[in-house]
Amino acid sequence: MSANRFRSIALSLPEVAQGAHHGTADFRIGNRIFATLGYPDKNWGMVKLTPEQQAVVVEAEPEIFRPVPGGWGKSGSTNVRLTKADQVTLRSALTMARDNIAAKPAKKARAKKPA
Repeated sequence: MSANRFRSIALSLPEVAQGAHHGTADFRIGNRIFATLGYPDKNWGMVKLTPEQQAVVVEAEPEIFRPVPGGWGKSGSTNVRLTKADQVTLRSALTMARDNIAAKPAKKARAKKPA
């Protein structure tokens, strides 16, 4: 799997647009990111799964998936080793991540406190 194929699959999902986040390509619905490319380096992607989904994919495909190191990984952010991922597995993970974001209601704007 290449970064271009990851990008192509992500962009084929409904309502997805590409953006940039801290120097990496990201994939989002509106302003909400569900996947990125290039973290921690060009050999990896990332999908935002639930902790339960992450546990399933890491156990099923440990050569492809691993929790992102640190706190983000504990909340479900999951690295994808691009060279090991096949199209079906990657599409499934990207779809789960996209659906997780799409299912959450948009955050309401914070009201400003009077001065």
